[in-house]
Amino acid sequence: MAGPKHIPDPAQETERLLSERLLAPFERFMRMEASGGIVLIVMAVLAMLWANSHLSDEYRAIFQERTLTVGYGAWALSKPLILWINDLLMAVFFLLVGLEIKREILGGDLSSPRKAALPVAAAIGGMVVPGLIYAAVNWGEPTLRGWGVPMATDIAFALGVLALVGSRVPGSVRVFLTSLAIADDLGALVIIAVFYTEQIGLTYLGYAGIGLGVLVVLNVLGFRNPLVYIVVGVVIWYFVLKSGVHATIAGVLVALTIPARRRVDQRHYVDFVKRMLGRFESQIADDRPRKTTSEQQMAVFAIERAGKAVESPLRRLEHQLVPWVAFLILPVFALANAGVAIEVGDESGQAMPMRVVVGVVAGLVLGKPIGVFGATWIAVKLGLGELPPRVRWQHIHGAAWLAGIGFTMALFIANLAFASDAAALDAAKLGVLGASVVAGVVGLVVLMLGPKGVHD
Repeated sequence: MAGPKHIPDPAQETERLLSERLLAPFERFMRMEASGGIVLIVMAVLAMLWANSHLSDEYRAIFQERTLTVGYGAWALSKPLILWINDLLMAVFFLLVGLEIKREILGGDLSSPRKAALPVAAAIGGMVVPGLIYAAVNWGEPTLRGWGVPMATDIAFALGVLALVGSRVPGSVRVFLTSLAIADDLGALVIIAVFYTEQIGLTYLGYAGIGLGVLVVLNVLGFRNPLVYIVVGVVIWYFVLKSGVHATIAGVLVALTIPARRRVDQRHYVDFVKRMLGRFESQIADDRPRKTTSEQQMAVFAIERAGKAVESPLRRLEHQLVPWVAFLILPVFALANAGVAIEVGDESGQAMPMRVVVGVVAGLVLGKPIGVFGATWIAVKLGLGELPPRVRWQHIHGAAWLAGIGFTMALFIANLAFASDAAALDAAKLGVLGASVVAGVVGLVVLMLGPKGVHD
């Protein structure tokens, strides 16, 4: 016979701290998958409004004209704020990208040729076709240099839009889109390193190589504290910056040296956690909710420390970086880079920027869906891979449109491609922003209208 149901004590219900009530909405927001994308959208809109308001001069003064100097003497770096954001803060973003790539290659959806075939094929198609479309539109013009702009996918935005669909699509669609975006990021890194590096200072690059060698040795010797790798990583970032290679590449290189495994006495860990749980349980007086005792708090703290000792440095650093990147670094990047002043009636140099706008929009809105969907279809037909369980071609169609959301990576490459051409840079930014909105809306509609009830 079932026992009596527990009736909550109203007095105990009122003991919930006011701070918990106030913070609960913010905690739920921070846990939302779409939150990072929402913040990015808000910052991009704010940047556009700011750059086209009567405060536009202040916008340019803050991000583009004001210089910040860090260091002393020959070691000093003096840059406008926007370059500190694009060179230093974005290096942290690329550090996170590198950690994700390493994790996926070692044990994720890119860990074997069979697993990686479909997303890698989709990523290649989604880079080649947009690049060719942009090149065709800008052939013979100086703006041809921007061919890499429409090749990038913004993983935060794309997954944010996908999260709005909810359970209407299988979870494996998210895995496919994530793997595609990570492979796309890897391709973008190669493009940045090879095609958007002007001059290389071999001496500084050699110093950076020595720093990487030190990190590899530390990994082999068993150093597992991520702080050690970050400190040496800052030095590597400085030398890569001075070498002429874009400094963000340092973030990826450092990520590849951070340990992804930890040697653990698994039985000892299990026994220890069981003992701590027993100590916690021994302090339970009855079935009613009560405040934890100091003994229970110590047990919880011991379990937490043991968990950190078992967790790999790569996983720990990745988890620590995600909120900083999603809610600080990328929004600041969007605020500094998405502000494009739309000047009506300025006829100087209009022909060249319009080629950029058309090339970027066509590349992202047409090239991305065609390239991703087409390459995926070819890979399946050739037997190189197969659609994940319960995934239909309409899901791939929707995901292909979401891959056309370029935003962060596309804006970043635009800054590299058109660093000395302000008109072309503004045109590229307009194209990226407009195309990303169109691709996101169409992808959302396609997935919302897709087959229902095919959950993982």
